[in-house]
Formats: sequence, C-alpha cells, structure tokens
Amino acid sequence: MLELNQKEWDAFSNIFVFRSVPKKCRLTDAGEIAREAYFINKGLARLYFLKEGEEINANFVFENGFITSFESFLLQNQSRQVVETLEESELLVLRKHKLDELTKAFPKFNIFNKIMAEQAFFMLQRRASSFILDSAEQRYLDMVQQRPNILERIPQHMIASYLGVTPVSLSRIRKRISGE
Repeated sequence: MLELNQKEWDAFSNIFVFRSVPKKCRLTDAGEIAREAYFINKGLARLYFLKEGEEINANFVFENGFITSFESFLLQNQSRQVVETLEESELLVLRKHKLDELTKAFPKFNIFNKIMAEQAFFMLQRRASSFILDSAEQRYLDMVQQRPNILERIPQHMIASYLGVTPVSLSRIRKRISGE
C-alpha cells in the first residue's frame, strides 16, 4: 500500500473534485480521451463497448471503487469504451493533468499509477480467464458471490451482456440454479 506523510496526503486529497451526476450520465464516450478517473462515493457505474450498435458490458463498479477507461486515462489515447452511471452518483473526480502534476511534485505517486494499472490488468485477466475456463453458469455464480447486490441494482439484460449470454439464457441459468 502507499504510505503518505501529512503533506503528501493533503496534496493527494486536494486534487480530487466532488461531482454529483444523474443516472445515465456518460462520463467518457468511445472515441474520446479519458481525462478523468472517478472514485464512486455513492452510486454505480458501468464500462461498456459499443459493437454494431450493441452495448457489451465489461465491468460494473460500485461504491468505493475507481472507474475510467484505464488505457485511455493512463496513456491518453482514444477510449474504445464508454463509462456511464447507472444510478445517481456522487463521485470524486481525478483529472489526469492534476495526477501528473502531483506525480511530478511527489514521485512516490508513481506507485498510485502502478496500482491503478495493476488493478485494471488483474480485473481483465480474471475476466478473460473466466470466459476461457468457466461456463456461463459458473460466471453467474461467481458474480453473485463476489457482488451479492448486483441483481437488485443492475438490469438483467446488462448482466446477461456482462456474462456473455442472451437474456433468455440468463433466465434459464437463474431458473436452474434456483431449482437446485
């Protein structure tokens, strides 16, 4: 973990800006450069791809999590993803140029950048492994175990997309599991 003295903590906490946003607020659009990352104090957001007009959900982030198009944010290239809130949300916004200024003033914050990149990598690695090794039913069970309140907060068609199945297949999986 990153240990900070008071001066470093003050500098770090001062670069965040509070923002309250409505449901369905697009924080980053495909084709844009992600100039901000978002820590979710309250609410829920998703990261998804658009492919031939279809939304393919890649991640859902709840309270106490960071969300952005990480590749775009860290490399400052065009995002291939959309970041959107699913509920009214209270966010702490981290602007890339402010993080860069902080890192220049306190090189220790390169560790923060590394942690953000690692978290994004590990999430993608786990997801890719799950799609290769696990059945859709196992992905569903793992999702519910890791995020128990996901079913109450996210529409079924979005969950189906996240799991890589149709809404009809998801209904069958849920029925099969509830019948056990």
